[in-house]
Amino acid sequence: MQQRETRRSNRERSDATRTAILDAARTLFVSRGYAETATPDIVAAAGLTRGALYHHFEDKKALFRAIVEREAREVAAMIEQLAGAPLPPREALLAGAAAYFDAMAVPGRVRLLLLDGPAVLGVTEMAALDAAHGGRTLEEGLAAAMAPHRLEEKTVKAMAFLLSAAFDRAALEIDAGAARADYAYAIDRLIDRLIAQ
Repeated sequence: MQQRETRRSNRERSDATRTAILDAARTLFVSRGYAETATPDIVAAAGLTRGALYHHFEDKKALFRAIVEREAREVAAMIEQLAGAPLPPREALLAGAAAYFDAMAVPGRVRLLLLDGPAVLGVTEMAALDAAHGGRTLEEGLAAAMAPHRLEEKTVKAMAFLLSAAFDRAALEIDAGAARADYAYAIDRLIDRLIAQ
């Protein structure tokens, strides 16, 4: 019994250390950017040692990837939570769009996922992260909405990819100060036109 408690306690400590590193690094990556953030700054902000950082992450890039993946999971979870109610396909897509904009409004998220993420990890790795999380939800929603058109799966996949790019571009503009309502309206019209074809 005591050994199990010790194991759980060690795991809890390890999880807490990992979370502290992720949180400190996220704050610094958002405020300074990836290139201007050094690992000594991260461990100092987390109140830990370099050994603790390298116990959990191979290097700064691996740490950054873990942060980006956590952000992508959180975006997908928000979309699934807000758009996951049983709705007709069109309404589910529109609710998903609104949920995406809500999720991307979290301070620093646009920088991490849409600016620094592709620059540091590459477009291919970011596309794989997106496909593993929010991209899957968009593709499924679009497939359901376009089912009457009997499109090939590869066509729906390409449409979802392009629609995702439109969402990302809108999020960048909103983050830069553009009116969210204008872009939300444009995305809604784009979805309507797309599924009406």
